[in-house]
Amino acid sequence: MEHRQEGSEAAALRSHIRTHGGNLESAMALHPEAPRPWIDLSTGINPVPYPVGPLPAETWTRLPSGAALADLMAAAAFAYGAADGAMVAAAPGTQALIQLLPRLMPARRVAVLGPTYGEHAAAWSAAGAAVATVTTVDALADADVAVVVNPNNPDGRVVAPDRLLMLSTSLARHGGRLVVDEAFADGLAGVSVVPRLDDPAARGMVVLRSFGKTYGLAGVRLGFAVADAPTAAAIRQALGPWAVPGPALTIGRAALRDGDWLAGAMARLVADAARLDGLLAAAGLTPLGGTPLFRLAEAPEGADVWFDRLARAGILTRPFDYAPTWLRFGLPGDAAAWGRLEAALRG
Repeated sequence: MEHRQEGSEAAALRSHIRTHGGNLESAMALHPEAPRPWIDLSTGINPVPYPVGPLPAETWTRLPSGAALADLMAAAAFAYGAADGAMVAAAPGTQALIQLLPRLMPARRVAVLGPTYGEHAAAWSAAGAAVATVTTVDALADADVAVVVNPNNPDGRVVAPDRLLMLSTSLARHGGRLVVDEAFADGLAGVSVVPRLDDPAARGMVVLRSFGKTYGLAGVRLGFAVADAPTAAAIRQALGPWAVPGPALTIGRAALRDGDWLAGAMARLVADAARLDGLLAAAGLTPLGGTPLFRLAEAPEGADVWFDRLARAGILTRPFDYAPTWLRFGLPGDAAAWGRLEAALRG
């Protein structure tokens, strides 16, 4: 027999679940009858993480060194295709950078290509900017700051680097700047604009890169801003000393140089994403796109129907307030998780 939360409490829990992926505690409170352990498919995080292994004791006991930070920046430049480590600023996660940029790039009018990750609009609004969510790249050109998530979350839309450079040029004519969030660009050929940041058209552009998603280590809290060297230096100065802890430095330096692991991980993720699309289609959902780390599907009868059905089976997915028929799925991490998802989709 179900013992579901009702009324305003249930509404509050559902609202929390729609705010971000990973709100497992709210889902468990909403569906206490669900079997344990839950399978969290509400985020776009690689379920098979990079193998960290034991860390040297000094990563925990010493302040992070300048040399280790410089080596991490060089590793990030290598991994992302930047010309030099001086173009990189390392931070405790890209969320920290999203909240920092409004302080470094004051703006009255901000345009965000959406719908997309909600924290961009929230950070600029909190800084006092008037934020508009627009649906075309052309509509970004008049803003003081334009934000593009590329590939987009949650639908995987991609804006080509050439188009981003054209947009950057248009913005620069009136002193505007472009922020590109490439949190899900790892391993996708031809998507990232980072290798083009030495183009004069890209001057002032800031590109954000997430470490934890592709490498499956969200708890490490590591992210990067990549930009021209003066902009990157300004971001590093604003972050202050020891912004990235020693364990994150050590893990990031190793992982970002491990191209063989990344190639193998991407091959698996691409295959698993195609497998997931097949399962969703067989269940009567319509795959709408995504990235190798997550898939977006449309439920004609409404996403809440499927969200609750899956939650009763202990599987957390991600619904959206602004698209009541959309449901986003991360990838299962092992055979048992795949089996539970397939059974729940079949009903």
